[in-house]
Amino acid sequence: MNKYLLLLFCAFTASAQDYKLEPIAGAAPEVPSAYASVLDTKGYRIVGPSGPWCEIWFRKSIPAGPKSTDSAITLPIRQGTLLGILRFPAKGADRRDQTLKAGVYTLRYSDYPVDGAHQSVAPQRDFALLTPLANDADPGATPDFDKLVEQSKTSGTPHPAVLSLEPPSGSTFPALTKEGDHDVVLNVKVGDLPLAVIVVGRAEG
Repeated sequence: MNKYLLLLFCAFTASAQDYKLEPIAGAAPEVPSAYASVLDTKGYRIVGPSGPWCEIWFRKSIPAGPKSTDSAITLPIRQGTLLGILRFPAKGADRRDQTLKAGVYTLRYSDYPVDGAHQSVAPQRDFALLTPLANDADPGATPDFDKLVEQSKTSGTPHPAVLSLEPPSGSTFPALTKEGDHDVVLNVKVGDLPLAVIVVGRAEG
């Protein structure tokens, strides 16, 4: 039995290392002109053991927000700011292991409030909330926390669809790195802002 469990663990760990990063030379296809004008003309594809996992186009630059005095907020980005768009070519999943349908989603920044409902969600309070592009018409909008949460739930999930954000662990961009036992992290520089997105992995607890 112990040998069997060890083999399962080794297979799971190896699968987390089987992701690779591919550049996308062209702009995001079939997005509204309002989005096309703010998005970078190159993107990133994360490919896993079963094929492409997701594609991401960040905006050309992220407007700077106020720097927080809360050490758990690690990125100087204003609530609700558009970070970019993400496409799942097939069924995807978020940080809560919620299943997400294939399609295109906006990524908007949010810091989770300090309350009992979100305690111990993660060491940091920086997240990207996903919303189906069809339900997010204005790239320049900056919805407050409650509005963004409700907007994100149109992904067909009981909770907002989220990915964890953090400062990059290194200085090489772009790069795909492994964090812990199973998290796969995309490290990029969006304009002048270094940014890391945990694109594969499930939050513990």
